[in-house]
Amino acid sequence: MTGDQPGPPPTRPGVVRALIDRFGHLVRELSKFATVGSVAFLVDFALFNYLANARGVEQVTAKTISTVIAATVAFLGNRFWTWRHRQRSNPAREYALFFFFNSVGLGIAVGCLAISRYGLGAIWPEIFQTALADNIASFIVGTGLGTLFRFWSYRRFVFVEAGTRTVTEAAPDREPSA
Repeated sequence: MTGDQPGPPPTRPGVVRALIDRFGHLVRELSKFATVGSVAFLVDFALFNYLANARGVEQVTAKTISTVIAATVAFLGNRFWTWRHRQRSNPAREYALFFFFNSVGLGIAVGCLAISRYGLGAIWPEIFQTALADNIASFIVGTGLGTLFRFWSYRRFVFVEAGTRTVTEAAPDREPSA
């Protein structure tokens, strides 16, 4: 017997290799994005609960403040770690787009909180106007939906790959009509 060695069962290396080649970079980016997001989430969660529960700040105001601070942490982590391999464009452009898309994510989280507290809370206050309901609406539902939106938008518009045309570059030049 030549060439027979014990080991793992044979796999289809061509298919596995193709999947790793095609999606490996995406898995690495998602892992880093999740790590940065987890740190930002902890900042957001702790600050929101401190402001709303210990300091008596109104819930939507507390959420807005905590999200802006957590977004700054996330920008730094994503720019200098998650997508550090991507080309650097104008820092003001990146920062402005990052915070624009973050404000949309904030709107998603605050919207979920407001619907829970003021919409459903008007019907069932004993359920939806509690700290637990606020945290579920804001951090589980709102952050979950906002995170999906943020990953897509940061990857597509903020931290672009080298050679990718930005939205302003992709607009065709138009000649003034006579």
